Amino acid sequence: MKKKRVALVLSGCGVKDGTEIHEAVAAIISLDRAGYEIVYTAPDIEQTTTVDHTTEESESEARNTLREAARIARGNIRPLSELKPDDYDAVMFPGGFGAALTLSSYATDGAECTVNQEVENLINEARESGKPIAAMCIAPVILARTIPGARLTIGSDPGTAHAINSMGAVHVECSVNDAIVDKEQKLVTTPAYMLAKGPAEVFEGAESMVRKLGELF
Repeated sequence: MKKKRVALVLSGCGVKDGTEIHEAVAAIISLDRAGYEIVYTAPDIEQTTTVDHTTEESESEARNTLREAARIARGNIRPLSELKPDDYDAVMFPGGFGAALTLSSYATDGAECTVNQEVENLINEARESGKPIAAMCIAPVILARTIPGARLTIGSDPGTAHAINSMGAVHVECSVNDAIVDKEQKLVTTPAYMLAKGPAEVFEGAESMVRKLGELF
């Protein structure tokens, strides 16, 4: 039986300006253990910002989202613009500030944010063909912006929850080791580092997310 394929959408490499690495690795291990094939992808665009992770200060150096994400994918990554609906059976977004800076503008625009057009196209294509979508940490704001009425979680942060509700989605509080499922929209989300105190808790949430993702096929 052919493995189901999950398009893992990355936004760079590093929590402050790209993909949160612990979350990506937790998702990757959980997907691999559950028998999925992972299709790594990212937009081939410049990151919105670059941050020195030792000082948390902005850097003038420009970095490409796809090339930085390739570090997590061990080089095996495809530009999001080249991904076709037949290439995947589900979509997953780890968190990190890249999800709120490059994949969307949530970090600067809040509830008035926009979503990268390639990311929005991917979400629309997945929904049109009935494929489930998962997201971790802050990445569910992307789903809130693009899917009216979506039920999802970022944990319990009141400010972010309010923004999600303002975008027309429905925020549901969730513990760090669990995941929220929207069966109608085929969505599953988990808080990850919005609540987690360390990588073990991130992994517990990722395992729950992947397990519940399997129930949506």
